Amino acid sequence: MDFKNKTIGEIVADDFRTAAIFKKYGIDFCCRGGRTIEEACEKKKESEKELIEELAALPSGKEEMVDVSGWPLDLLANYIVKIHHEYVREKTPILLQFLDKICKVHGERHPELFEIKDLFTESAHDLAEHFQKEERVLFPFIEKLVKASQTGEPLEATHFGTIENPIEMMKHDHTVEGDRFAKIAELTQGYNPPADACNTYQVTFSMLEEFENDLHRHIHLENNVLFPKAIELEKKLRERNA
Repeated sequence: MDFKNKTIGEIVADDFRTAAIFKKYGIDFCCRGGRTIEEACEKKKESEKELIEELAALPSGKEEMVDVSGWPLDLLANYIVKIHHEYVREKTPILLQFLDKICKVHGERHPELFEIKDLFTESAHDLAEHFQKEERVLFPFIEKLVKASQTGEPLEATHFGTIENPIEMMKHDHTVEGDRFAKIAELTQGYNPPADACNTYQVTFSMLEEFENDLHRHIHLENNVLFPKAIELEKKLRERNA
């Protein structure tokens, strides 16, 4: 793989196994996937050579996760809703309940739990609004793009102009969530519970880490796969209908 001339997002889109290596080096592959390895390493003061060697050492063959790179865009959008949006909706109330409980029991000795709870509560609220925008506006328009490409019908005018406008809003939301969870990871010491943590405490940290990992995968699929292809498809259709 060409690690020098591709963006980090493109590298991860080609093989999601590389995400674990970028995460090890503390490099954001989802919200800030538009950078090259050189740019990211320079900012992080990491060794570009060592990182590329690790990437190149991955055995040939794709990762075991679902490879969505060749999927139709409407199918990919539906997959994101059914897998990732539903995951958040399922896990959020459980995590809010657990965070409330450990704050009451352990908050006096571990006051950082209150900030973690506040950050996750903000995330839950903002993600719910974000999903509504995607499911009611952006994803239905992506379905119209796919249909127009198949039928030859002209694209109807939209109130938001080109698709790049709502996409930029979604990408901004993604960056906010990425930063928010980076702060949660910092406050939890990398999701490592303290020695006096009860079972609920330990489970909560484990669930928060799983939640962040799913969010990274989710944002990656949108920022680095779905969104660029949707922008490209719309441009082709607009040119065809011009």
